[in-house]
Amino acid sequence: MRVIRFVDSDEKPRCAALTDDGQVYPLPYQEFMELIREADRLKTTPLTLVKRMISDVEPLAQSLEQLRLLVPIVAPEIWACGVTYEKSKEARNYEATAGKLDVTTFYDKVYDAWRPEIFFKSTSARTVGPDAPLSLRSDSNWQIPEPELGLVLDQHGTIVGYTIGNDMSCRDIEGENPLYLPQAKIWKDSCSIGPAIRLAETVPDPYSLEIICRIYRDQQQVVEGSASTRQLKRRLDELVSFLIQDNQIFDGTVLLTGTSIVPPNDFTLADGDRIEIQIPGIGILRNPVRALRKTMTALS
Repeated sequence: MRVIRFVDSDEKPRCAALTDDGQVYPLPYQEFMELIREADRLKTTPLTLVKRMISDVEPLAQSLEQLRLLVPIVAPEIWACGVTYEKSKEARNYEATAGKLDVTTFYDKVYDAWRPEIFFKSTSARTVGPDAPLSLRSDSNWQIPEPELGLVLDQHGTIVGYTIGNDMSCRDIEGENPLYLPQAKIWKDSCSIGPAIRLAETVPDPYSLEIICRIYRDQQQVVEGSASTRQLKRRLDELVSFLIQDNQIFDGTVLLTGTSIVPPNDFTLADGDRIEIQIPGIGILRNPVRALRKTMTALS
């Protein structure tokens, strides 16, 4: 069972349940966490509550493709994990060492360390949903998507759902100096999530999910890659435990768990590209890419 958000006939946000056979049933909520809190209040599970609500209502006449989808959750904060896959470690090393992969770096160290890399990624105002444009940072010449499994958390750090996330990244800025990480990760419209949230209780094994990324340019596919969450170096509950350690977590926080899909080193996103990230069972997150106009000139 999945939950989506869409714009209804009154131009208001509305949640809906999306069943595995593709039927869309309206729910009496505007926000995903309203469902989670209501289930908690009634001392039942979100899945049980959703099934009860849709048992006596008709599905929407529109199909999923006909709806104007919104971000499935207005996440107050989005955090992200780095170097949780071996492929990510190799890519970060390439950036930091100009291709000298035999050099040991801090990325090697964090990959093997007991403490994972967790960094702040985005706010709701910087995050877009399905089909909304992502932006390319104007002072970077090497930018890529990072397809990731996203964990939807309540204020206690409980995983209540799974979604798809795109942690856009500037490889040249991060590779120049690790202290530039916030600039390599955070800018206007630099993150997308969606198209749906899969209720956590309906995912028997989150370590068996396939992630697929495709990039299109001029209607032609130019990049395709796939990975599995079984390749994760760390457990999901381990990543969550470090995020919530002595930290205030808000209802609806999303934690992105890292990527194992990296385009070729000579590839960079360009204005007009289209990114598709698919996790079967959750959906396909599609976003066009637009270049931001340069607004400043760096001082020499």
